[in-house]
Amino acid sequence: MAWHRPTVSVTSDINVTPLVDVMLVLLIIFMVITPLMQHGVNVTLAQAVNTTMLPGADKDDAVIVAVSHDGHYYLGNDMVTADQITEGVGREIAKKLDKTVYVKVDKEAQFSAVAGVVDDIRDAGVDKIALETEKISKVDLPPSAYGMQ
Repeated sequence: MAWHRPTVSVTSDINVTPLVDVMLVLLIIFMVITPLMQHGVNVTLAQAVNTTMLPGADKDDAVIVAVSHDGHYYLGNDMVTADQITEGVGREIAKKLDKTVYVKVDKEAQFSAVAGVVDDIRDAGVDKIALETEKISKVDLPPSAYGMQ
């Protein structure tokens, strides 16, 4: 009696399901974390209705000056004095092709501090200054914004 070996077909397909699962998880993690990665110091921005998107402000090499509510000045993440802004901005902007400086001002900051920062940036030879604000719709404005009480 002869033994017959059953014929079994061997499949050599690669199972990509685990790879797709891992890639989707990584994609979701990066989609959640990316908006949280903010350049510069956190400040509560003033709100405005008519804003313009500033795509250059999100770049890693953007020159950002921030004014906090307590009157501190920041160049990027580094706290600086008012006297150091002109020199620091001049040094940073000399390395860049985009000569725009983005200014983030806390909505509670004094106007004199903001005017001083803009003057210091202009003293560094910068002509393009962008003030960052938070966009809101007219529906979200309080009645006092329209002059009604």
